[in-house]
Amino acid sequence: MAEENQAKATEASAPAPHPAPGGPGGGPRAGGGPRPGGPGGRGKFFRRKKVCKFCTEKIDAIPYRDVRLLQQFVAERGKIVPRRLTGVCTTHQRRLTRAIKQARNIALLPFATQH
Repeated sequence: MAEENQAKATEASAPAPHPAPGGPGGGPRAGGGPRPGGPGGRGKFFRRKKVCKFCTEKIDAIPYRDVRLLQQFVAERGKIVPRRLTGVCTTHQRRLTRAIKQARNIALLPFATQH
């Protein structure tokens, strides 16, 4: 009887083993093989490369007073949208970030939304 209680206690205190990646539990890499849209095969969707809006319109200086322009690059929660989503080039993203922060400091743009 004491041996059974001791065996149950050691089972309960031992941590559960983690499944191996790619095993039957399936991690994010389970399944393998080429994914649609990947470099190996033809995907369903073709994602077009985004072009910088400021480069195409030849805008060098991004004015902090132009609230309509800056609001396009601020999410509804008040966060600055990253480059990979907007398609803006690196130099213009830096200038855009600086302009948004200036506009926030003089209360043209909100820091965050009220909910």
